Amino acid sequence: MSRFFIFLGIVYLIGAFYGFQAFRTLIKNPWLQGAYILIFLLVLGNIYFQFTGYERSQGMSSAMSLSVGVFLAFMTLGFVSGSVMLIEDVIRFFGWVLKKIVNAGSGTGMHFPERRKFVSQVALVLASIPFASLLYGMYKGKYNYRVLRYVLEFDDLPEAFNGYRITQISDIHSGSFDDAAKVKYAVNLVNEQQSDVILFTGDMVNNVASEMHPWKEVFSALQAKDGVFSVLGNHDYGDYAEWDTEDDKAANLEDLKRIQREMGFDLLLNESRYLERDGQKIALVGVENWGAGGFKKAGDLDHALSGVAADDFKVLMSHDPSHWESQVINHPWHVHLTLSGHTHGMQFGVEIPGWIKWSPVKYRYKYWAGIYKELGQYINVNRGFGYIGYPGRVGIWPEISVIELRKKRETV
Repeated sequence: MSRFFIFLGIVYLIGAFYGFQAFRTLIKNPWLQGAYILIFLLVLGNIYFQFTGYERSQGMSSAMSLSVGVFLAFMTLGFVSGSVMLIEDVIRFFGWVLKKIVNAGSGTGMHFPERRKFVSQVALVLASIPFASLLYGMYKGKYNYRVLRYVLEFDDLPEAFNGYRITQISDIHSGSFDDAAKVKYAVNLVNEQQSDVILFTGDMVNNVASEMHPWKEVFSALQAKDGVFSVLGNHDYGDYAEWDTEDDKAANLEDLKRIQREMGFDLLLNESRYLERDGQKIALVGVENWGAGGFKKAGDLDHALSGVAADDFKVLMSHDPSHWESQVINHPWHVHLTLSGHTHGMQFGVEIPGWIKWSPVKYRYKYWAGIYKELGQYINVNRGFGYIGYPGRVGIWPEISVIELRKKRETV
């Protein structure tokens, strides 16, 4: 980990150095130039100080989370502006070399070309866009909740469930919250959807179960006619914390399970439940976390399906969408709808409905946000309720998904 921070610090300083070239080209006041350098150094020093005292068992404090956000903002400012200045330096160098070759022996064209103010202006303007966006994401974006509504049609949906409404939330990450009023507002917003059932698809905490203790009362207010159901995400197992013994780690997981029960959540651990209406039923299936790559693989889809029939209409809760791609789509049993989260949409991207949907996380996950359909089966990848790491969101806002199931009618 220390090597990673050293590398990050080097990248930060290189970006800050080249970004400073743009600043000093436009600003000649030495006091302002000194202030620019001092701010960058203070930001770097602060993040180093925060991580020096970091204890994984306690998770990230609010001060540390804020420090990470500010560091990322200034790193981006330096990196973007510095990249423009570096490109200018390359062009200046080759231009100078070319002039020396052309004017060889003439004694002209020997002076290295000066920086152009216009390029410095472009560098700082371009850098200010992500810089301001990251600061906005910390101030406003992380609690900018959006309700996204979907209507999905199925040929074999039981008639009694035509119009059945599911509200999905995911990735609460309670250890990151710093505004109780905003979180209560979001919980009330979930209840205002008046859906038939509420499904939570994992990652209740960042590292340890105790992060949820201050929020138990808030999330206990979640209510739906058919109940509130949940599954575990990769962060819920305590794998990212340091434990004195394996027994301590196991006790932490049991504490989180107990908290969910006390809040009225029905936690599905590779098992299923039936939701019934007017004598008809659909199967709600929940698996523990299963993620491709290095993520925990505790999920057992076959065991979770063992309590239902092959021809039942099935809704699967599985935290990581890579599970859908790896095991669910081609499973012998048709799973009509899978609900996942995990990606957070990387908490950064650009979404304009009908025009563009992009985030860097798309290069890691094929299914990373919203509704997808493969082989007659659907998945919704929720963008997440909370946040982790960077204490904000830019362009990819916290999401409450409302999915209405419809019986597909034959067309004449």
